[in-house]
Amino acid sequence: MHEDANGGGHHAAGQATPSGADQEFLALERELTVLLRRARANQGEMAREVHPDLESSAYGLLIRLDELGGQRATELAAYIGVGKATMSRQLRALEELGLIAREPDPADGRAWLVTLTEEGSRRVGTVREARRGRYVRQLAHWDRREVSELARLLHELNGVMAK
Repeated sequence: MHEDANGGGHHAAGQATPSGADQEFLALERELTVLLRRARANQGEMAREVHPDLESSAYGLLIRLDELGGQRATELAAYIGVGKATMSRQLRALEELGLIAREPDPADGRAWLVTLTEEGSRRVGTVREARRGRYVRQLAHWDRREVSELARLLHELNGVMAK
């Protein structure tokens, strides 16, 4: 066993800790916790860059619409993991900010599709481009294959976590 810079004990690879957890999974949990905490903070910053009055949680909706185009409110609620009432409230707020619009679903006249407005698309695009630029600067010393491998592994992890 060796200690890290914070004085915490670390067990050899594959060795279980007294609680029975494998060290690799404890390290994974620790690093994911840091990553998710930073991602939440960044999401709030990006939301404010899109619009100063935008709630942090609504940023993910805008990204989804930017990537997939028009979506039904029920699809967005399922993707984000919120109820119909919460989704309605968030969509109303985004509509009031001029970032989204609702239009009849051509496949089902009874349903509505939520889409980004021109202004919403412009603002989201600007913020996403700036974020990609930050990634490029922060990971400039990484080999492109490492970046690709990280993206692949995160994609795989997201797939497993979605099940």
